[in-house]
Amino acid sequence: MSNRKLSAMKPSDGIVWITGASSGIGAAVALEMANRGWQVAISARSRDKLDKIAELHSNITAIACDVTDRDGMSKTAQKIEAEIGSLAMIIANAGIYLPTHFPKFDVSIFDDSFAVNLTGTVNMIAASYPYMIERNKGQIVLVSSVAGYNGLPTSAAYGATKAALLNMGEAMAVDLAKYGLSVNMVAPGFIDTPATKQNTFHMPALMDVTKAAIVMVDGIEKNRTRITFPKRFTFWLRFLTFLPRQLYVRLLSR
Repeated sequence: MSNRKLSAMKPSDGIVWITGASSGIGAAVALEMANRGWQVAISARSRDKLDKIAELHSNITAIACDVTDRDGMSKTAQKIEAEIGSLAMIIANAGIYLPTHFPKFDVSIFDDSFAVNLTGTVNMIAASYPYMIERNKGQIVLVSSVAGYNGLPTSAAYGATKAALLNMGEAMAVDLAKYGLSVNMVAPGFIDTPATKQNTFHMPALMDVTKAAIVMVDGIEKNRTRITFPKRFTFWLRFLTFLPRQLYVRLLSR
């Protein structure tokens, strides 16, 4: 065990593995970290998209896998350790947004959201954790969302998974600190990615994906427990958590 103050991992400590990195903020973070000297392993289901990202920087290696495949994730971690280097950091970024539309109750939306966003994150941690705990150092980054702060329209499934990640991350941060492992939780607002381009509603403080990646990596380098952006939007969502729940529901229902 260790009682030392935890420091952020550095490129000299080993490899960073990022899931959901074939596009959007995952791809942008991979490039930003590669530019800062990291050797980066990127994963997603689409090999073609991964290869295009890997072609942009010599420090990036693409390994196709599905976060819902626990055995496949374990084999990917083994491959990284054997062929690329020691796992110093993981960024569990893979996620899907499936809106809920009532009065129909579509259970498959919840099943799929939980499988990717929550269990997929657990699968990545389970695959990487043995190597980190053996070395008594490592950094686990969980990409949640401001949707995890409060219940939001059409986000019953998505928000539930993101709230779970925030809670799980805080609990793990407490439990793992004495073993030399850090846990960071990232809670972005609206980021300009292929996923958000599908939204038909107004997205306040929509942030450029490259700028978002810089802010996120800055926070990871400072080993911040909670990393959230853009500040002017996320501040108000955090503020809403202090409202009486009856008032909050009444306001949002309008």
